[in-house]
Amino acid sequence: MSDNILVLTDKTFDDSLSSSPTVVDFWASWCGPCRALAPVLEELSVEMGDKLKFAKINVDENDEMASKFKIRNIPCLIVFKDKQEVGRVLGHKEKKELKAELERLL
Repeated sequence: MSDNILVLTDKTFDDSLSSSPTVVDFWASWCGPCRALAPVLEELSVEMGDKLKFAKINVDENDEMASKFKIRNIPCLIVFKDKQEVGRVLGHKEKKELKAELERLL
């Protein structure tokens, strides 16, 4: 995993969100689309790292946050600004499409 992507847990989630825009990837190791999305997120974390922080949280290991944000399908990307949810992107997306959606939410 990239050094540009922060790994979150139930315990670190709230403290790790800052006032800077952050996209959190809710994922699981058994999820094929989640694994396919991982390299796309790594590339975007390098390209967009000056505008957007990137983080991941495994829903199997951190059910408290998965429940809090009502995660029913994965991968689910939630974009936060000032620690408030401003949008979601569901499912696997190609890099160009995902980048455009994230920029729209900024």
